[in-house]
Amino acid sequence: MLTIGLTGGIGSGKTTVAQIFEVLAIPVYYADQSAKDLMNHDPELKEKIIAAFGKSVYKEEKLDRALLAKRVFGDSKQLQILNSIVHPATMLDAARWIERQRAPYVVKETAILFEAGLEKNYDRIIGVTAPESLRLERVLSRDHSSVEKVLQRMNQQMDEQEKMSRCHFVIHNDGIKPLLPQVLAIHESLLEYKSL
Repeated sequence: MLTIGLTGGIGSGKTTVAQIFEVLAIPVYYADQSAKDLMNHDPELKEKIIAAFGKSVYKEEKLDRALLAKRVFGDSKQLQILNSIVHPATMLDAARWIERQRAPYVVKETAILFEAGLEKNYDRIIGVTAPESLRLERVLSRDHSSVEKVLQRMNQQMDEQEKMSRCHFVIHNDGIKPLLPQVLAIHESLLEYKSL
């Protein structure tokens, strides 16, 4: 079974694209959501996070995401520590999930695919891109965050142009070019690739 990476900067519309693949009966693993679930429910992972960041990052058995984010965003060393704890657990969870799937291919949606050096784990990579102003607008309306915080998160991700240059397929989610025909063309291409 082919494993397809789906990536793009914050606010690019990865989730919307992933949902179109799901409509096409392609299983999608959402790495960010899975990581959040694991950080709340995986006892071993929770133990490692507490050992690295202290008991205060959990309140009533739930991760205090705001407190942890305050500690790691803006401190690359702390962010690196968190990623080194969470990424292996998410990778293992994804591998187990992939084993259970029955489809021509699966899609694994992850924002930091290249940043985490994971490109070698995929047969093909799809990038989703959108103008920065549109991405900013989407994230502000979705997360109700400040412009400064969103820009800080954007700046921690790989340059958009660099990221897209490394992808096998690029979907333009600029609000002008329709998404469905772009996804369908990639879907057909992947089905052909699978049959080679």
